[in-house]
Amino acid sequence: MTDQAAAGKTRLLDNRWDDAYAATLDEPGKLLYRSNLLGADKRITNYGGGNTSAKVMETDPLTGEKVKVLWVKGSGGDVGTIKLDGFSTLYQEKLEALKGIYKGVHDEDRMVGFLPHCTFNLNPRAASIDTPLHGFVPFTHVDHMHPDAIIAIAASTNSRELTQTIFGDEIGWLPWRRPGFQLGLDLEAFVKANPQAKGVVLESHGLFTWDNDAKACYELTLAIINKAIEWFAKQTEGKVIFGGAVTQSLPVAERRAIAARLMPEIRGRIGKAERKLGHFDDQDAVLEFVNSKDLHPLGALGTSCPDHFLRTKIRPLIVDFDPAKPDVDAVLAGLDAALEAYRADYTRYYETCKHDNSPAIRDPNPVIFLIPGVGMLSFAKDKATARIAGEFYVNAINVMRGASTVSTYQGLPEQEAFDIEYWLLEEAKLQRMPKSKSLAGKVAFVTGGAGGIGRATAARLVGEGACVVLADIDSGALSETAADFIKRFGADAVRSVQLDVTKEDGVISAFAEAAVEFGGVDILVSNAGIASSAPVEDTTLAMWNKNIDILATGYFLVSREAFRLFRRQALGGNVVFVASKNGLASSPNASAYCTAKAAEIHLARCLALEGADAGIRVNTVNPDAVLRGSKIWNGEWREQRAASSKIEVDDLEEHYRKRSMLKLNVFPEDIAEAIYFLASDASAKSTGNIINVDAGNAQSFTR
Repeated sequence: MTDQAAAGKTRLLDNRWDDAYAATLDEPGKLLYRSNLLGADKRITNYGGGNTSAKVMETDPLTGEKVKVLWVKGSGGDVGTIKLDGFSTLYQEKLEALKGIYKGVHDEDRMVGFLPHCTFNLNPRAASIDTPLHGFVPFTHVDHMHPDAIIAIAASTNSRELTQTIFGDEIGWLPWRRPGFQLGLDLEAFVKANPQAKGVVLESHGLFTWDNDAKACYELTLAIINKAIEWFAKQTEGKVIFGGAVTQSLPVAERRAIAARLMPEIRGRIGKAERKLGHFDDQDAVLEFVNSKDLHPLGALGTSCPDHFLRTKIRPLIVDFDPAKPDVDAVLAGLDAALEAYRADYTRYYETCKHDNSPAIRDPNPVIFLIPGVGMLSFAKDKATARIAGEFYVNAINVMRGASTVSTYQGLPEQEAFDIEYWLLEEAKLQRMPKSKSLAGKVAFVTGGAGGIGRATAARLVGEGACVVLADIDSGALSETAADFIKRFGADAVRSVQLDVTKEDGVISAFAEAAVEFGGVDILVSNAGIASSAPVEDTTLAMWNKNIDILATGYFLVSREAFRLFRRQALGGNVVFVASKNGLASSPNASAYCTAKAAEIHLARCLALEGADAGIRVNTVNPDAVLRGSKIWNGEWREQRAASSKIEVDDLEEHYRKRSMLKLNVFPEDIAEAIYFLASDASAKSTGNIINVDAGNAQSFTR
């Protein structure tokens, strides 16, 4: 069971503090250590949610004197993965001085503009709006977390009474207020009025705890959350959750098959203005909620914690699907109407709540889709954001479970939700985000992905923001390549699937896997290959068939499946064939290989004709003599080509360099560059074309 699925259960948080390691750290180091420990468990806080701080005596670079400096998580950071440079540093004295110019709650946005004036040591990390909440609490160490068990209390209609019941005077309570300067003053006033309190529950928001020692603050945070977990476990034991189940989950394989059918259709409908990537989640916590009687009433109430709806929108789209009578075609038939209704409601929400200076309405499409019996789909501009949005909604489910079981769950009122979602400071943060890369939001399916050209191509596409599915028949090379890519680019950027491109069922299954993992496919790089060499009289039927099976039939099968998916998405598409110079230029002792490569080139031309009306482009790259990193050059082919040219094997690479018109070797990265060009919008008006990357060979000039 995952951490999130276990939230609200009896499993308690473990104390992972290592005294020996902590003894080697200074105060900022202990703050970082504490932060990473807390952020490692999604039951404590969600990705990017919450913040931590420490007030540290530092040497002022201007005066040489010791001054108190607030170290606090900077804007947009994540406590679980933060490094020291992710913390803002501010003169505590200057931060305190801001109280003298504060004019009231209408002055909140102006006050954020003064935070940079408090910066210590020219730290470029922008301070977050939560800075005053930490700065004005008169303790050295402060934790602000978003634990599911605490937000379940905070999101209950009688949250103040529940806080008192569970914690007594140990933890206080403050009513909902949007984070900012005034909430910092409220916290300060609470601490002064309640010196015995160790923390406070913020209504519809989260938990603050404090201490003058880093370890003690960490252990206090764990203890408070664990007390809430234990209390909920006792209160909910034997009780019906979410009104009970009204439907049952489909088997795992059926759930994934349905997700694979729905995700490209949804992605196509919501991704026309900006490409979206998808994430599928069918963990126990999700299934318990989507199968329940209370799915519709609770889903309609929206999320409670500000971090939740900033990621997930205020409420999900609940798909009309009956797993007892699974009719995916009916869902697809009703999808346009369901999305239109959601957009209309979101537009109503915007128009009703907007202010004169509100930013323009953003994408009105849903982020979260809930499907009874199947699970949850989430969509965003990149895979990581889609996955994290899903994680946030699981947090929201856990909150609703707890609150609705012991009390009545309440979401934030629409106006409060809007004022955070469309806060001018949030808009400014969005505007500061770096420009998207050229292939952001796109998915590339690369066959032969563990070979030299395939691997170089996948790396080039991922480097431009694409997610990639590595497909290869060689399981060992595939595993090694996938592990390397995960290390280099992160787990969200890559998936791998063992694939024999000559097997029809395998190809269909591989594209379904791509659809359920990323939401669809935008780019097919058909690169799987072999090579053989023999005089025609020595060419066996088996050798002939193997070349045709892999290089012609295999390219047909993956292209056909890509076309089917492209047409379902209705977002266009891009196919790049990796053929060969030998597809245009005849070569002795390689009739099977040359014929199959010629078939590839002509298939690409045919597909360019067929796909044009749907915006599907099909182009070809013809490499020649790419020896480095190539699996087909590692065996008999290298020896055979050396023998054919009457040279030694070790001289082959130099032979091909000298043979070329430009006297250059061709490397996998050179082919990858041509493939990237054809896969990107740089070649948006090209289809049916061939790019030779062979350092110049007159025989292969296109005519």
